[in-house]
Amino acid sequence: MLDKAPAQKLTDLLDQFGAALAASDIDKAVGCFQEDCYWRDLVTFTWNIKTMEGRDQVRDMLMSQLAKTKPSNWAIAKGEDASESGELLEGWISFETEVARGFGHIRLKNGKIWTLLTTMVELKGHEEPAGFARPMGAKHGHGKNRPTWKEEREKEATELGFVRQPHTLIVGGGQGGIALGARLRQLGVPTIIVEKNERAGDSWRKRYKSLCLHDPVWYDHLPYIDFPKNWPVFSPKDKIGDWLEMYAKV
Repeated sequence: MLDKAPAQKLTDLLDQFGAALAASDIDKAVGCFQEDCYWRDLVTFTWNIKTMEGRDQVRDMLMSQLAKTKPSNWAIAKGEDASESGELLEGWISFETEVARGFGHIRLKNGKIWTLLTTMVELKGHEEPAGFARPMGAKHGHGKNRPTWKEEREKEATELGFVRQPHTLIVGGGQGGIALGARLRQLGVPTIIVEKNERAGDSWRKRYKSLCLHDPVWYDHLPYIDFPKNWPVFSPKDKIGDWLEMYAKV
């Protein structure tokens, strides 16, 4: 008899793991892991960034969080496949909790979970307005006293912090602060970013002359706007500074 394909092996394990979690059978769920295992969770189960090492820590986390999390629908992620090499099998996965949708990566060693990564993609009921849900943008036709996008943007900048108070204050307008601000804006969270430099991107422009990004371009994309296909592999500091300024404006 032919061995099962890697995708079927992973699906069988995910079904077994998901059924144990749905039944609140923590012992059975923990039994799906290797003794020497690692579960890295980014917000989905722990509402924190946390790594569980070994079965005992996995068990403790599930005893604390499983009833509140209620995970379900464990599956190989859409458009992905599983791969197998020797005793290792791995793949990208999707799942849900009671309040969120998640994405992750799993490695099996000899049929049991060796490493598991779980990350939150979105909160249910608070999805980003993307794809078919994107905003209409400019309004067609004539309308007396209808504000333009530029006028609405200027009004928002004038009122936020005075007439309307932000829910979030981000200290530092480097690439991390700008990216977080972009995410919060798409979620409708009023946010102000404070930065000591005059212009977005100055935190790069004002550093030493030979500075460049040490990570290649494929790891450096900001939310919503990828770097162009012809962007250099390693970005010079002034080029990345100008990109951040453009990004903050649009």
